Amino acid sequence: MKLSLGPILYYWPEEQIRQFYREIADSAVDIVYLGETICSKRRSLNLEQWVEIGQQLQAAGKEVVLSTLALLEAESELKSLRKICGNGTFLVEANDLAAVNICAEQEIPFVVGHSVNLYNQGTMGVMARCGMKRWVLPVELSKETLHELQQHRPDGVETEVFSWGKIPLAYAARCYTARHYNLPKDDCQYRCLDDPDGILLNTKEGQPFLTINGIQTQSAQHNNLLGVMEEMKAEGVDVVRISPQSRFTPEIVQLFDQRKREEITLQEGMDAANRLLPLGGVDGYWRGEAGIQPTEI
Repeated sequence: MKLSLGPILYYWPEEQIRQFYREIADSAVDIVYLGETICSKRRSLNLEQWVEIGQQLQAAGKEVVLSTLALLEAESELKSLRKICGNGTFLVEANDLAAVNICAEQEIPFVVGHSVNLYNQGTMGVMARCGMKRWVLPVELSKETLHELQQHRPDGVETEVFSWGKIPLAYAARCYTARHYNLPKDDCQYRCLDDPDGILLNTKEGQPFLTINGIQTQSAQHNNLLGVMEEMKAEGVDVVRISPQSRFTPEIVQLFDQRKREEITLQEGMDAANRLLPLGGVDGYWRGEAGIQPTEI
């Protein structure tokens, strides 16, 4: 199995982004996804700068993929999407059907992101005929569903599973971060920069429940599938995705690499991972249960 690093889901300043990828260039990650997937107002880097970073990572031996927005709301965003799809250098991760359509029309191979909601064999076949080379299992689907879909996976298509990080749950036209700061969406003052891992939302009883990240809602806890890497391998999973966070991402990559190489035991890996999880890990969706269920070994 290969290790991938998903796109940064948060709003970080340019130098933080560049320093982050300088560290990733020396890591065990095989595939790196680059670009903005949440909000078009987040412009720390433009497309040319993302391509520049991609070229540096490619020179370090990484496969590079440019990711697209999951929710498009304006013609300007569609224009930017066309530029990403037609970049001519890197594979594209299509995170909505507009990106799928553009890639299909131009015969550009692409990855289907988890937000496209590829749920059944019929859709998988359609996507493969459009040019899909890899698909990411929707985060709410279980191992059992993955097993069924893998029986009908078209030849030449890889499977990727979101295995570490706050779980992307929903997208909306409303910006929850702006609302949190009592600001209108059109004058958000880029307050996402204040929260490099999103804003934690608790229930009235004080239980960590969700994370606010602009227009995206995430889980409070981190999805942690480190303990089921052998199960994923048995199911024919080709790529294990780690979602970036502002702290400890290189350490998490190293843990997954060590487990893949069987350099550490399952217990050692899980103990090390739990030390990096202030709110604990969850893996309920993988087991076909409520996603908030704590990780089991």
